[in-house]
Amino acid sequence: MTAEARGRGSVNVPPGGGESVWLVGDRITVKLSAEDTGGAYSVVEETSPPGGGPPPHSHQNEDEALYVLEGEVEFLLGEESVPAGAGACVYAPRGILHTWRNVGASPSRTLGVITPGGLERFFLEAGEPAPDPSSSPPGPPDIGKVMAAAARYGVEIPPPPEQ
Repeated sequence: MTAEARGRGSVNVPPGGGESVWLVGDRITVKLSAEDTGGAYSVVEETSPPGGGPPPHSHQNEDEALYVLEGEVEFLLGEESVPAGAGACVYAPRGILHTWRNVGASPSRTLGVITPGGLERFFLEAGEPAPDPSSSPPGPPDIGKVMAAAARYGVEIPPPPEQ
């Protein structure tokens, strides 16, 4: 689907469709953007390799529902650890520290519904293009680029705890 076809009413994103980026080792595909939904929400699919997942973070402006499509993940919601398999759904309201990690032996897929829409712009700006689903991440993420984009979009990524 071309960008011109989006935002003029209904939207149909076929399997494998949507704009994809690599972000901290995960492949994120924007299925519906804020422009597609009049700003109401966005929908993203995240594929994480074993051990993968985003760093702990919070959003100042968005609530997020996360639905496990495939695999085994462990969510962190605030201080609560929640194991979850395919079919599980969790809710992370704005301001709560959250993350997930693929604890299985094969890639996991998680669908995120984010409201209001717009956070997908952070993913697209902070990530590296991933036009080919069979490609691999381009190497270590540019943390400076990720942190600069995070600041612009109200995403807080605290430093990892000292060990």
